[in-house]
Amino acid sequence: MSPAPRARRPVAVVSFAQAHNVRREDERNEVEMLMPVVAEVFANIGITKDDVGFICSGSTDYLVGGPFSFVTALDAVGVWPPRPESHVEMDGAWALYEAWVLLQEGEVDAALVYSFGRSSPGNLAEVMALQLDPYTLAPLWPDPVSLAALQARALIDAGKATEADFASVAARNRKAALSNPKAQVAHDRSVEELLGEEYVVAPLRRHALPPITDGAAAVVLAAGDTARRWCERPAWITGIDHRIETHAPGARDLTVSPSIALAAERAGVGDGPVDLAEVHAPFASQEGIVLEALGLAGAGGAGGNGGNGGNGGNGAGLSVNPSGGALAANPMMTAGLTRIGEAATRIWSGDANRAVAHATSGPCLQQNLVCVLDAAWEGA
Repeated sequence: MSPAPRARRPVAVVSFAQAHNVRREDERNEVEMLMPVVAEVFANIGITKDDVGFICSGSTDYLVGGPFSFVTALDAVGVWPPRPESHVEMDGAWALYEAWVLLQEGEVDAALVYSFGRSSPGNLAEVMALQLDPYTLAPLWPDPVSLAALQARALIDAGKATEADFASVAARNRKAALSNPKAQVAHDRSVEELLGEEYVVAPLRRHALPPITDGAAAVVLAAGDTARRWCERPAWITGIDHRIETHAPGARDLTVSPSIALAAERAGVGDGPVDLAEVHAPFASQEGIVLEALGLAGAGGAGGNGGNGGNGGNGAGLSVNPSGGALAANPMMTAGLTRIGEAATRIWSGDANRAVAHATSGPCLQQNLVCVLDAAWEGA
C-alpha cells in the first residue's frame, strides 16, 4: 500500500467562489458562467492571475457536447500571459488534488482550481449512463436514479435505514439551504409532508433526489507564507486522499463504502475532533453511508438507524452540510469542489476549527475523495 498522502508542505484553501446554482442557464455559455466566478475568487483576496503559478480545471466534454471544452474554458481566466495548466475529466475536487500535489513539490506557491458543468442542455440520464461499464452495463442505459434506488433498497433490506430516514436527511439539508444564497433548492418541509410525495423510483421520492443544476466554482490554493499573507485564517489541508470501488455495482455491497473508509483513514479524519462535515451525497439515501465510512456517524448526533444519518448533524459537536449539500444544488463536475470550498468558508469564519469535505463521482458512490481542513497547521 502506498504511503498515506499527508501534507509535507503547508497548503491551504484561501479563497472560494461559486456561481448561483440554477436549473437552467440559457443566457450564458460555460466561459461566461466562469468569468465572474474567477474574478470573484481572485478579488476575495486581492490577487490576479499573475499571482498563481498553476491552473487546474475539472469538467467533462460529455456535458458540453464538444471535444476539449476545457481549452475553451481557459478564456475565462485569460490565456496570456501563459501559465502551466492541467485538466481532469472529473469533478473539480480531483483537480484540487492535482494542484495540491504540485504545491507539495514546491514548484509553485499558489494555484487556481475551477470546475463547471451545465447539465440542462442534454439528457443527463443518458449522459451519466456513458460512464458505466461499456460491455455489460452501459448498453442497458440505466439511469442514475434507478441505480441509487437499488442502493436505497439495499439499505432498507439490510435494516440500516428507512424511507423516513431519507426524508429526514432531505428535510434537514434543504432547511439548511435557506441560509445559502447560492442554493438552488431550499425549503422548510416536515418529514411527514415529504413522505406524502409519489415515488420517482421506489423507494426514492422526489425529495431524495438531487436537482439538475448548472453551476461553476473556483478555489485558490496557497502554500506557507503566501497563504498566511492572503488569508487571515487559512483552511490548511492536513490530509487528502481518493479511492475507487469496483466498476461493477453488482460486485459490491452497496450499503457500505470501503473506498471512503480507506480514504478517510489515509487522510487522517480520525486524528482529531471534527466540527463540520460537508459531504457530497447526491441522493438522501447516501448521506448515512458516507458518514458511517468517514467514522462520523453518531458524532454529535450524526447518524442514527444504523448510521444512515436520519437526524445527522443536529447535535452539538458535528454540523453536517450547513450549506445544504448536493440536495440543495448538484452541478455535475462542481458539487465536490464546492464541498471543499464550503467547508473552508466555515473555517475562515471561525465556525469550525477542523472540517472534513467529501466528493464523489460515478454510480452509487463509486469514486470518492476525502479532504481534511484545519484552522491550525502543526508546527506553524
